Amino acid sequence: MSQTSLNKQCKNWHLETDEDEIVWLHFDKADSSTNVFSSDVLEELFLILDHLAELNPKGLIILSDKESGFIAGADIEEFTQLKNKDEAFELLRVGQSAFDKLEALPFPTLSLINGFCLGGGMEMALACDYRIALDDPKTRLGLPEVLLGIHPGWGGTMRMPRLIGAPAAMDLMLSGRTVNARAAKKMGIVDKITAQRHLKRAAKMLISRRPAKSQPGKLVSLVNSAVARPLLAKYLRKQVAKRAPEANYPAPYALINLWEKYAGDERGMLMEEAVSVAGLVSEGTAQNLVRVFLLQERLKSLGKAVDFQPQHVHVIGAGIMGGDIAAWCAFKGMTVTLQDREPKFIAPAIKRAHALFKKRLKVPYLVQAAKDRLVPDHKGLGVKHADVVIEAIIENKEAKQALFSQIEPLLKPDTILATNTSSIPLDELSETLQQPDRLVGIHFFNPVAKMQLVEIVEGNNTSQENKNKAAKFCRCIDRLPLPVKSSPGFLVNRILMPYLMEAVKLLEEGVPGQVIDKAATDFGMPMGPIFLADTVGLDICLSVAEILGAALGLNVPEELRKKVEAGELGVKSGQGFYQYKNGKQVKTKSAADSSGLQTDDITDRLVLQMLNESIACLREGVIEDQDMLDVGMIFGTGFAPFLGGPMHYMEQRGRQVIIDRLKELEDKYGNQFAADAGWKTV
Repeated sequence: MSQTSLNKQCKNWHLETDEDEIVWLHFDKADSSTNVFSSDVLEELFLILDHLAELNPKGLIILSDKESGFIAGADIEEFTQLKNKDEAFELLRVGQSAFDKLEALPFPTLSLINGFCLGGGMEMALACDYRIALDDPKTRLGLPEVLLGIHPGWGGTMRMPRLIGAPAAMDLMLSGRTVNARAAKKMGIVDKITAQRHLKRAAKMLISRRPAKSQPGKLVSLVNSAVARPLLAKYLRKQVAKRAPEANYPAPYALINLWEKYAGDERGMLMEEAVSVAGLVSEGTAQNLVRVFLLQERLKSLGKAVDFQPQHVHVIGAGIMGGDIAAWCAFKGMTVTLQDREPKFIAPAIKRAHALFKKRLKVPYLVQAAKDRLVPDHKGLGVKHADVVIEAIIENKEAKQALFSQIEPLLKPDTILATNTSSIPLDELSETLQQPDRLVGIHFFNPVAKMQLVEIVEGNNTSQENKNKAAKFCRCIDRLPLPVKSSPGFLVNRILMPYLMEAVKLLEEGVPGQVIDKAATDFGMPMGPIFLADTVGLDICLSVAEILGAALGLNVPEELRKKVEAGELGVKSGQGFYQYKNGKQVKTKSAADSSGLQTDDITDRLVLQMLNESIACLREGVIEDQDMLDVGMIFGTGFAPFLGGPMHYMEQRGRQVIIDRLKELEDKYGNQFAADAGWKTV
């Protein structure tokens, strides 16, 4: 088959042969903004590789024609359509065979990586002889399959340890973390990093010179021996257990078992890799985590079609929240002006921002560029130039209204006017505005640099255009926008607060904090509610609880008031429900449990508070649907991702079972467990 006819036959790939007889294989998946491997993509790749084996060119360079990046991995939608283990196994073996064929080509091969190179994309790059990556912050490489409840299944478990050694490879695969281009070069994942203008020339040079393939040192290679593997495997299981129980997250343990048993047999390892992933794909954890991934993609799509490209953000209020919002926006490439009453109030925020830039960016010129983008502006000169203005001053309605009246005449016609309020209704804040439709809530969570979720809050007057623009702004700074209705606590805080208050009530009844927290973490929460309250700040918890209490009838435990009155505010004061030293919890022996409560009661008292409030939010239309509630709670609170979110957990456990259980808890512990009316209607 000629190259011309092959190009006509393939809709996702395009071949070019240059004057040096080097073939350039362009990947441009049809009808998609992102390159992913689907069945039709792999079928075409087989045809191309057979053609290249006969052609025997001087070399092959694989590159992406997508601006979004190199290859994101496998088509997750296709994985959700697999009917059983056998279908999953066949798809895995097809991918393995394609990359085996690529690796076996008798001429040098190279992946030219721009942007993300993840999962199956990384596995294809590993099957090449060489890898060159674009030296840019957007370039990320890794094998994050464990985040979907599986592990690499197209040869990654075999090729990554072979390339960089088992310790580094297992760390990457077990954590699911990704690395930038410079870190990848240092680890040996890529052979060279370079600027955009030098990418193609560097690729041709590497193909022409054909240097020895990268491989780990002899000492690192010894870890892969049959004698050393059991020792490292034992250590890895211990480390993984600290953050992911095997009962909830089986994939990392399956990966360790696979490597320990088969790492000395590459062909056997590939076969067992496919067997292992096929089994994991059909289990509940993977299905729920894939569901969460797809819901996350739904959030990412919000505002995508809006023609709005914000460049300048003006933040008013340089406290912890406002200062950190400004820092994050500058880190993500925005020009940011940060306003407060006097320069001395802005200085601490600038100091924190510089620490963030240095920690995240590392490269001096990138750090300096981020610093240059963040401008102290106590006079508020940036307001009139900004595309987005975010108010983050004290939680006082009159103060916010006065500020809006002052700055509204200065705004450009298309500027977003946003508030970061966590409690004041937008309809009240917009009362003094000439254009109340332009006010939208953009509610960040603390810490801003770690929390992906941002609530996009709409009042009755907020225009659809401004909601869409706010969502687009969140995507521009790599955050997940969740549309919610302006109501007390919005979604996340409203559902979380009864959970926290119930935990304090359990404390009052004599249940030790450690017992309460363990019940929550055993269920699947990332941290216990008592430690979470200390981390947030007991004064903040009390403030939000009182606001929600007045609006929703939430009882505020007296123990919480006593702690705040005593100045015991949690981590920031060194003493809360726990004691802290240098910001870390002082571990003490758990107090005796004088409550006599069963663990199941403790767990349900915590979790069913969240489920009951979730139903209330759906009944009131605070959130669009159950799926959006689930993804909001997972990314806003860390609600047990392996369970798929509160509503998904409810459906799996059984709606009537939970209603009956709420009745039991109401009879035993009080009317805070009275089933919401929405259980009958939602």
